[in-house]
Amino acid sequence: MKIKDYDSWNKSRLIEEIRQLSSRKKYGLVWEDKPEKVVERCKDELPVLEEVPDRTIEEPSTDATSIIIEGDNYHALSVLNYTHAGKFDAIYADPPYNTGAKNWIYNNNYVDGNDAFRHSKWLSFMEKRLRLARSLLKPEGIIVVTIDDYEIATLTLLMNEIFGEKNHLGTVVIKNNPQGRSSVSGFQISHEYALFYGRTQRAKIGRLPRTQDQIDRYKESDSIGSFEWRNFRAQYSTESPKMKYPIFVKKDCSDFRIPKLKWNDKKQTYDLLEQPDGTERVSLPVDSAGRERTWKWSIETVRSAKKTEMGVRLDKDKAPSVYYKGRMKEKGMLPYTIWDKSDYSAASMGTNLLKSMLGSKKFDYPKSLHAVIDTLIVSSIKTKKKSMVLDFFAGSGTTGHAVMNLNKEDGGCRQFFLCTNNENGIAEEVTYPRIKTVIDGYEGSEPIRTNLKYFKTNFIKRSEVSDDTRRELIKRSTEMICLKESTFKKTYDNKKFKIYQNSSAATGILFDLDAVDEFKQRLEKIGVLSHIYVFSLTSDVYDEDFADLKTKYRLRPIPEGILEVYRKIFA
Repeated sequence: MKIKDYDSWNKSRLIEEIRQLSSRKKYGLVWEDKPEKVVERCKDELPVLEEVPDRTIEEPSTDATSIIIEGDNYHALSVLNYTHAGKFDAIYADPPYNTGAKNWIYNNNYVDGNDAFRHSKWLSFMEKRLRLARSLLKPEGIIVVTIDDYEIATLTLLMNEIFGEKNHLGTVVIKNNPQGRSSVSGFQISHEYALFYGRTQRAKIGRLPRTQDQIDRYKESDSIGSFEWRNFRAQYSTESPKMKYPIFVKKDCSDFRIPKLKWNDKKQTYDLLEQPDGTERVSLPVDSAGRERTWKWSIETVRSAKKTEMGVRLDKDKAPSVYYKGRMKEKGMLPYTIWDKSDYSAASMGTNLLKSMLGSKKFDYPKSLHAVIDTLIVSSIKTKKKSMVLDFFAGSGTTGHAVMNLNKEDGGCRQFFLCTNNENGIAEEVTYPRIKTVIDGYEGSEPIRTNLKYFKTNFIKRSEVSDDTRRELIKRSTEMICLKESTFKKTYDNKKFKIYQNSSAATGILFDLDAVDEFKQRLEKIGVLSHIYVFSLTSDVYDEDFADLKTKYRLRPIPEGILEVYRKIFA
């Protein structure tokens, strides 16, 4: 929880704030909120988008358009809260790690290790952006944030506060630096972390493809498919006593059976109603250390699965024991919490790959392409061919590259949204050129045709006369509305109205009600679902004027919809 900068507060006010804080906050983060210029700017100016037309790349065969937004990600996220609230399937974020090495700027100054407010500044910075990002996720959406040891503890607590501890899906350790990096502690640092959180408990992680070593484990096969033999005894205990029962196993490994049993409610166990014959031994779910475990399945499941899924084999103590067939599922396997693959190396599959694409080193520490791909797969993007992915610390554009590779692999039309500032020319000299290179193809990789739009954030002045602000905002909101509806093809454009469309919908923006009849005629001629935005100084959408429109439509006032979102963010 943040507390306000107390420099200008008197002593009694500070004491009261601490008292209130103590009464309602029992566990979690407390830090001094540090004002941030890009946030304070929004008190006097409102962010909008402006398209850069000469960076548009069009592929006529699909409406799916990916987006690059150049500007501070706080402003970009604010705009997206109007255009895409609750729309993203996954968010990937690689924020500054706050190492103190002067690689992160806050309020136009580098934050170094001697800054007494280094952690407070970082928490203030991250909290504002993560809250904006959370509202962009679908209920089943997943966000993953990478970090290293400098802020892993604080980030986990912050994510718990914003997304909820119950929605923490897992923390993965990724070996991204096999060579190791020396540290003052004497350890060779070779890893970073990826924190996975769901928007709600509806979020479910995806399975990763099996490696060749994992596939090679399934050496046997039957009419159903490949499998490996696994001991039927579970490696854990359970409170369910009905999962603990005796099995009679043939000493020659030829068969096994469930003997006659009777459940004893009083003792919460099975009574054995018969004894094994001389060819059988009694097997119980007890491990080699004598610890009581359970069987994998209930008696009912054993009886139905015995013929095709079970058998008897010698265990490591050379005793006849029951085994079951662990089958290789086509959907892959649940990911481990430690990722250690050679292609997760940030040097070979990050720095060197980017250098080969752009011809020189223009960006420090890009992510491994394969690590990001697997991160998105675990975020369930692989199973959603029409999903949307956001990266609001886009940097070199690895996330966009990863999304395009997934599309190429299975013919999907996933969209990526990349937000980055242009510090040191990153957006113009790294992010955009990399994405364009992937689209056009580069050495060793075929072209991946993708629609792309490039926007920059800009601002309008907040006027003391609210109607003046509304009029200025309507003049500058066209790109935001087109982005919201994903309709970029301009059909009609004059001073009184504009119409854009894609293959299935049209977006009409009416500035002057005197032109409503011609406006409706144009929409009827197009003949698809119409998203109609009507300029109004209030929230009036002039329903009666559109009652006779002979096509399906949805009415929305502008700029009230935009202002409503901004009031909540910038209040």
